[in-house]
Amino acid sequence: MAKLNIDGVTTFEYTKVIGIENIEFGKNIIIDDFVLIYAKGKVKIGNNVHIASFTTITGGEYLEIGDFVAISSGSRVFTGSDDFKDHGFGNSTIAEKYRNVRRSPVIIYRFCIIGANSVILPGVTIEEGVTVGAGSVVTRDLKEWGIYIGNKRVGERDKAGVLRNYEQYLSDNNQ
Repeated sequence: MAKLNIDGVTTFEYTKVIGIENIEFGKNIIIDDFVLIYAKGKVKIGNNVHIASFTTITGGEYLEIGDFVAISSGSRVFTGSDDFKDHGFGNSTIAEKYRNVRRSPVIIYRFCIIGANSVILPGVTIEEGVTVGAGSVVTRDLKEWGIYIGNKRVGERDKAGVLRNYEQYLSDNNQ
């Protein structure tokens, strides 16, 4: 049963979206049960995006998810987080002036796949075509068409093959 009534977006009974007014939705999006999106800042979700179960998106800063992106189950995308290295202490129960909150945009370009239980930290840009292996913690930008485990590039994706397949998709769907 669909819980939220968003044009072009399929949601389910236990999909939770807070700050829906801050989100720009594309078309043909699936957001599974048990996903939490807390959009205090602007969020843009492209076309043909799947956000799988038990994923959390939060942090209060800008997030952009490109077309044909898959964020696999259990992943976390943070655009903000407490940094305990310097003066900060505590948590959201105290005023931010006592904390060391770091907020920075996250951008995930088209054709990216984020593996299950991965964590994307604030300020990261994941360029076009990147695949992030399951269980990764991504702390820095990832360059296009790479296959990554954490921040380490371990392989290359078939860019020409993906783009050929994409052109066929467009042709088959009269786009």
